[in-house]
Amino acid sequence: MIAEYERAQIAERCRRGKKHMAQQGGVNVLSGAPYGYRYTRKSDTSAAFYEVVDAEAKVVQMVFETYTQQRLSINAIARLLSERKIVTRTGKGRWERSTVWGMLRNPAYRGTACYGKTEQRHRQRITRPLRQRKALPSRAVGGHERPRTEWIEIAVPALVSEEMFALAQEQLEKNKHHSPRRTIEPTLLQGILVCEQCGYGLYRTSTHTSKHKLNYGCVAESVGRICIIE
Repeated sequence: MIAEYERAQIAERCRRGKKHMAQQGGVNVLSGAPYGYRYTRKSDTSAAFYEVVDAEAKVVQMVFETYTQQRLSINAIARLLSERKIVTRTGKGRWERSTVWGMLRNPAYRGTACYGKTEQRHRQRITRPLRQRKALPSRAVGGHERPRTEWIEIAVPALVSEEMFALAQEQLEKNKHHSPRRTIEPTLLQGILVCEQCGYGLYRTSTHTSKHKLNYGCVAESVGRICIIE
């Protein structure tokens, strides 16, 4: 009991220390530099800071320009980056939609990295694959986004303008409301169809070929299957 209490005390002190450091503008409390930056450690002469990587910064600017000006979709941008053989931060040649989506939402690119965007809370549900295997989640807690007003902003070098970043957020909000995966009205097979490869449920998508067909797509991007139900 004493050891558990001391562990909780140490964790709370670390949390308060990081929060104070973030309020002072220290980037060393962030989890790491996003694509386009390089984290430079604290030295005897300077504090830790984000250094701009020119090659990656041009890719970030290209992503925002093609999304806000050319109106390319996130999937199209991911395919474009893969076709141009631009490697990701981890050295992969294939760009995932989630990577591009996270890039467009990251406020660091407009010059304000944020600390405390997420918090650990108990999981509220068990995913369908785990339920099918009658297994338990590997972790009892998961990351959840905190309210925007609770984020602590830290100044970093900006890669895109405030106007372009605001346009990207506006476009993301529009796409969220008009996305074919936005199934507010339930469908006949909603919650019944399951992908045989990944175990996740299939979602309804729109189709331009016929109004008498419903498309059901898999949520797993790595699978990319579309099951057409007539």
